[in-house]
Amino acid sequence: MPLPKDLLDILACPKCKGDLNEIEMFLVCYNCKLAYPILDDVPDLLIEDAISLEEAEKNNFKHNMKL
Repeated sequence: MPLPKDLLDILACPKCKGDLNEIEMFLVCYNCKLAYPILDDVPDLLIEDAISLEEAEKNNFKHNMKL
């Protein structure tokens, strides 16, 4: 289920404060090349939980992580 647009409008990358784009199961920061997982409709914006954009692309922006 996509995140509400009003929520996406206020979220920012915790590392660079740049824009985030929702792609499948991730919020993606193209500046940092990081993908933050969305777990059960809750964005996980901890930098240490992010994966590289390259890795997320390899997995077609899917994951099997749980809260």
